Amino acid sequence: MKIEVKKIGNSTGLILPKEFVSRLNLSQGDWLHVTENADGSVRLSPYDPTFEKGMEIAEKAMKTYRNALSELAK
Repeated sequence: MKIEVKKIGNSTGLILPKEFVSRLNLSQGDWLHVTENADGSVRLSPYDPTFEKGMEIAEKAMKTYRNALSELAK
């Protein structure tokens, strides 16, 4: 699969094929996480490991402080 690099206004963008966008369940405005591999290749993914780790920490805190959060929500 080839992805075209194009000038879009004052920026540079990637043109993703419709099939690729559909396969990743993406829509306009979504973000992709870019990982550069040791061999110089690049991986695009809708999955952001940093966000996932933050959500795990937040969920643990919500369980720990469930009663306090419940009181604050009143």
